[in-house]
Amino acid sequence: MFYQIIRNKPILLVVTIFLMFCNQIYAGWIIYEKSYESGSDNEAKYVYFIQDQQLKLVEDDLETIFNLNNNSVTFIIPSKSIYWKGSVDDYNSGYKDVVNKYFEEQLKDTPKEKVEMARATYEYYLANLQDSTNMNQNDLDMLILNTGKKAKIAGYNSMMFGLYVNKDLRKEVWISKEINMNHTFDMVKSGGIGDMNTNTFNGPQSFDVTEIGMVPFILAYANEGFRDYTLLPIFPLRMFRHKSIFIHADSGITKPQDLKGKKIGTPGYSSSSLTWIRGMFQDEYGISPNDVQWVIASKDSSGDISGQVSKQESVIPEGISITKGTPGKDESELLLSGEVDALFHAVQPKAFIEGNPKIIRLFKDSKKVEQEYFSKTGIFPIMHAVAVKKELLENNPWLAESLFNAYSESKTMDYNFITKLGWAYDTLPWYGQEYEETKKVMGDNFWPYGIEANRKVLETLCRYCYEQGLIKEKVTVEDLFTSSSFKFTED
Repeated sequence: MFYQIIRNKPILLVVTIFLMFCNQIYAGWIIYEKSYESGSDNEAKYVYFIQDQQLKLVEDDLETIFNLNNNSVTFIIPSKSIYWKGSVDDYNSGYKDVVNKYFEEQLKDTPKEKVEMARATYEYYLANLQDSTNMNQNDLDMLILNTGKKAKIAGYNSMMFGLYVNKDLRKEVWISKEINMNHTFDMVKSGGIGDMNTNTFNGPQSFDVTEIGMVPFILAYANEGFRDYTLLPIFPLRMFRHKSIFIHADSGITKPQDLKGKKIGTPGYSSSSLTWIRGMFQDEYGISPNDVQWVIASKDSSGDISGQVSKQESVIPEGISITKGTPGKDESELLLSGEVDALFHAVQPKAFIEGNPKIIRLFKDSKKVEQEYFSKTGIFPIMHAVAVKKELLENNPWLAESLFNAYSESKTMDYNFITKLGWAYDTLPWYGQEYEETKKVMGDNFWPYGIEANRKVLETLCRYCYEQGLIKEKVTVEDLFTSSSFKFTED
């Protein structure tokens, strides 16, 4: 719920104290304020975060945190690594201490000829620190937002996602890592993507924000009338799929066209990865799903990673030749025994990981083929997106953009980590060169978020779902994503 009010700072204090002592603070609030010096166009912006008996004020680079739980005040200037914590009684002197430290840090970067003027300005500022007479109280513009209850967020703890959970979401919704406060979001154990799908579509819906399979979401939306969650254009998992096609070394299969009439084993049928592979084979090699025989394995050797296959990953369209594999055999065993001629699989099958020479990739230089595919089509396949409970967004409209920004900033952190120090944390000998080569082929932001940057990819996947008979009616990008997210872009 939004409130647009014009108030001065004493009123803000009253509002804050009222919220605290009425226990409304536990629900979480964000207050945005803009102020203008009288007779000037200079604008000052303040953001107040209220959560769990704590108030945080963000003013430019300075963060001030008032904690009623222990009667303490904390100052943080992250860019200068300045940190101070003390009692409320020490507040005024503490603030001046922080300002002094900040000023001394600023002087280090100040040209010599401007140091004297900067010091005079600083002394004037200190003298007037408690004086607000130069502020026209009618020029204060404040926006208060109720942020709702503490929420749960689920997803794979990848490098990008892990950084996001540990730092950037806290920066967006609350802060700060330094003072061990309760956060607006809890990261919860969620299992694999199959488990997340089931929890969301056919389970208890334990997660307010969750990573979700892209195709399963499309199928739930189109076939089951699922509307409890909506998508944000954040894509935690993307992958080229030429590497995901495996054959028996003695099969005589050397090119995609050789798969016509063959038996192809899979765990499930309508997962995002398999939908992309079938669509790619149709578009690039002229092989339709009807041109092969499908064999569904009773076990998945990667089940500990991907979770149990969800209902939406097991949709079988009409007119497809499909049988079940021998009970008790996983997909690797089906291929090794000759029960199938090839495998389409989201991850590397167990026997391949173990180094069995009888299981090989169809595309021996899959990286080269995938780069050529991207250069030709501009498609970097999307596997997973981020889903949010619709009711949560309706009650907290600000949340969609905050989540988008948090994920995006986290991704930027990941890029920076790769550039600066990633090589030191990884055992790959050509780690840095691989990153540079990827940027040459795909651009600096090779993993983009946002609708327009991914519209072709999303529309292609919606088309594949319809053409493969997984859905009866066409679905558009506008159907799947929350309307406010169409304006979200990355810097």
